[in-house]
Amino acid sequence: MSPTDAREATAAALVRRPQLWLVPTVLTGLLALLLSLLYMGGIVNPNAELRDLPIALVNEDRGEPPTGQRQNLGAQITAAIASDPASGKADWRELSLARAQDQLDSGEVYGALVVPAGFTESVMALPTSGATKRPTITVLTNPGKGSLGSSLASQITTRAAHGASRSVGEQLTAAAGGGASATAKLLLADPVEVVTQVGHPIGAHSGLGLTAFYYTLLLVLAGFMGGNVISNGVDTALGYADIEIGPWHTRRPTVPIDRTQTLLLKMLMTAGITLVSVSLVMLACIGILGMDASHLPLLWIYSYCAALAVGLGVQAINAAFGGIGQLVSMFVFIVLGLPSSGATVPLQAVPGFYRFLSHFEPMRQLSDGVRAILYFDARGDAGLTRSWIMIAVGTVLALLFGFAMTAYYDRKGLKRLTPQPA
Repeated sequence: MSPTDAREATAAALVRRPQLWLVPTVLTGLLALLLSLLYMGGIVNPNAELRDLPIALVNEDRGEPPTGQRQNLGAQITAAIASDPASGKADWRELSLARAQDQLDSGEVYGALVVPAGFTESVMALPTSGATKRPTITVLTNPGKGSLGSSLASQITTRAAHGASRSVGEQLTAAAGGGASATAKLLLADPVEVVTQVGHPIGAHSGLGLTAFYYTLLLVLAGFMGGNVISNGVDTALGYADIEIGPWHTRRPTVPIDRTQTLLLKMLMTAGITLVSVSLVMLACIGILGMDASHLPLLWIYSYCAALAVGLGVQAINAAFGGIGQLVSMFVFIVLGLPSSGATVPLQAVPGFYRFLSHFEPMRQLSDGVRAILYFDARGDAGLTRSWIMIAVGTVLALLFGFAMTAYYDRKGLKRLTPQPA
């Protein structure tokens, strides 16, 4: 029978073949399961997973201790809060006010609880005619650490402040005895006012502390998608892959080139094209949408290096794994990176698996640097220094891994095959 006499296959006939269903069904099912577990597993219950959230604890009270007591009330309150072993949700750092402000400004703490100067005197004056105002304890927030992280810290500090107020109230009520009026007893039961203030303000166009995360995501996507587009574009231009646009199909002549030179070409193009993509990201976010940002030259250089490191990593993975390289790089840079970035949910509030990933997952390393530039005056101790180091490490690893694999394939004579028509 001649080829023209052969009957073309139909979808109705092929759809009944079990082997045609097996691989796509298993792969898509596994992907859906893994994505669901990884993404929802990192955010579904942050309060239950919360451990050791860094919060500053400041005692500015220098008053004399009440009669019969060894410490003033400020010292008693901060000692009780710092020694609370039950919850374990906060890592209380007993600091001076200046040091606490410095750590708020560098993003080292998510908030602060401050007992002000003169606290003991104002509390002890309540049962007397010398009371002029209600004592206060101040809760300082740090919105630059993200809305959820700042909110968690605020909840912890506010709860601790109210607990301290009730403890002081018990002392005052006992000291007042039965002679106090009903109104006085009500005041003395919860005598301290909790005042919430912003400890380290950020701009109004900062997305409540989320622009750092979304900007980092844009850089990762620019590197990831740009790397894959460049890889596919080079392969089609050199004749190692077909071009299909709707019903139109093109195959270019194959250019003889080994794997190492192909990878070098793709990486050089990635370095050049990333200049354009990063500039457009900044133009859109800052120039058009008005995102709050300072240190613009530094932000551009950092953005370029961050996106380039991702793009080079994508090229190295594609060169090593071939057809499944895009899937592998998606897991490395996107799937595992998002829940372990610490940019939306603090790492102290995610399961241990994600905290482990955060030590080397690219998105966490990049988001720390972006956050430092956008919110914390580009301070090195706010995470920028570590981010530069990790970008350099990632770039070197991408170059070493990519060229080591292509050199190995070339040495073994594993040439790239030209697609052939059926």
